[in-house]
Amino acid sequence: MMFTKSFGIAAVFATLASALPGDMATAASGSVLITNNLNQDIYAWSVSQDVGPMQILTANGGTYSEQWQTNPNGGGISIKLATDPSQSDVLQFEYTQATDTIFWDLSCINMGTGSEFTKYGFAVVPSTDASDSCPQAICQAGDANCASAYLQPTDDHATHGCPINTGLGLTIGQ
Repeated sequence: MMFTKSFGIAAVFATLASALPGDMATAASGSVLITNNLNQDIYAWSVSQDVGPMQILTANGGTYSEQWQTNPNGGGISIKLATDPSQSDVLQFEYTQATDTIFWDLSCINMGTGSEFTKYGFAVVPSTDASDSCPQAICQAGDANCASAYLQPTDDHATHGCPINTGLGLTIGQ
């Protein structure tokens, strides 16, 4: 009987672990590291008052990292991610510095329900040294109504605040 209970608990943990995107990379202090675990390239643009150059995160492990920056016009920064260079069907990682805090969120507002990002899931996990003071946001594979991301402009519950030196790892795909 004890073996059955232990096996059942182990199965629950295995199920929860499989819901997270794999190979969660650790970002350097004060930055975001985006890892592409999809079988296709992802295109990324960092946008402040200007649109930065397109970056390509190659399939199966390509990465892009960015130190926290400020927007000269006083707004935030949005790293737009798409599976097509035309910038359609966009997942956004958005952040804003405020003195000693980095506020961040994931936005699916400009993303279709049939998106590859939704199909394979994505997650933001803070560096281990900030895990007690900074939440994570996980959108499991297939969850088109993920409560951890903005789905409507009023989903302010999806904005998180962390110490400014936090490193955040955004992993796309399992």
